[in-house]
Amino acid sequence: MDPIDEYLKEQLAQRREANSLRKLPPAEGGLDFCSNDYLGLAEVHFPTSELPRHGATGSRLISGNHAEYERLELELAQFLQSEAALVFGSGYQANLGLISCIAGRQDTILYDQLVHASIRDALRLTNARSFSFRHNDVAHLRQRLDRSSGRVFVIVESVYSMDGDEAPLADIVNCCRSAGAALIVDEAHALGVLGPAGRGLSALLGLEDLVWARIFTFGKALGVHGAAVLGSKLLREFLVNFSRPFIYTTGLPQDTVLRIRQSIAYLQETDRMERLHQLIGRFKDGLHPGVREQLIPSRSAIQSLIVPGNEAVKAVAGKLQDAGYRILPILHPTVPAGSERLRICLHSFNREADIDRLAGTLNAIMEPAS
Repeated sequence: MDPIDEYLKEQLAQRREANSLRKLPPAEGGLDFCSNDYLGLAEVHFPTSELPRHGATGSRLISGNHAEYERLELELAQFLQSEAALVFGSGYQANLGLISCIAGRQDTILYDQLVHASIRDALRLTNARSFSFRHNDVAHLRQRLDRSSGRVFVIVESVYSMDGDEAPLADIVNCCRSAGAALIVDEAHALGVLGPAGRGLSALLGLEDLVWARIFTFGKALGVHGAAVLGSKLLREFLVNFSRPFIYTTGLPQDTVLRIRQSIAYLQETDRMERLHQLIGRFKDGLHPGVREQLIPSRSAIQSLIVPGNEAVKAVAGKLQDAGYRILPILHPTVPAGSERLRICLHSFNREADIDRLAGTLNAIMEPAS
């Protein structure tokens, strides 16, 4: 066998032996309790309009900087109360584009140990030194800050994608201000879920002006695609000049950018966020105490139920899928060993009867093992 193919085969075999081999799930099937479409906006049909072209035709620095982009970035800055916005093709690309270019060899980047994979990958591209701190542990962050040199950046998520819990953002802001560090907050899973008009955790706490940069993605609650970095006009200009993932990629199509604008306008008018939080409370109330204790505390749409072990969590997920629910297990190595979980995503479009039946099914499955 070719040595490259043999290596690939060995790596897959190791995953298979560890019961952690990933496979693409079926395209459809079951009640949706796994997607990030928290408000159901992916199913909303907005009015269409004739655009001059569909494809961007090039990078934004060549031929792809169409008028819809300029309208969107102005509206984002106004809605999210920031000086400026710069749109990227995805949340992954936005994190790579920001983090990879802002720090030099003499600088330090500190990050919560549970940040998204895109942030970790971005750190591999930077020349700065980087160190993690324990999840949501402000005291440990303060210790790291005391030992940091150069310009210092701190990166957290407002709502963590695998746990659904929140960063202690007010304490982190105070810690960064005392140390003179620049704070970056990824608001991917807070947009449309927390804060006034769904503007995120920073807005909920009135901290927008104290966060150096915020990343918002449009593929979760907005039901579209793309992302944006919100910050100063100076930061925006810097990214246009130095962010390689921004410079060397084709822009988003005009109809996608228009759809983002429509989703943002809809978000400010709808009561779907209120409905979502009612259902989150209903789901928790429906769980028996012993099962509820296995939930990671969260007021977000992400309700993660810990079921340690890849084999065990796969078995529980299989029973839920057999009962008609589209819920997928989150396995090691995506999460640390022993913290495997069911990542249950609630939505404003879920019916109360389905929420109640899901809670009852979980009670029946989990309690014999608890």
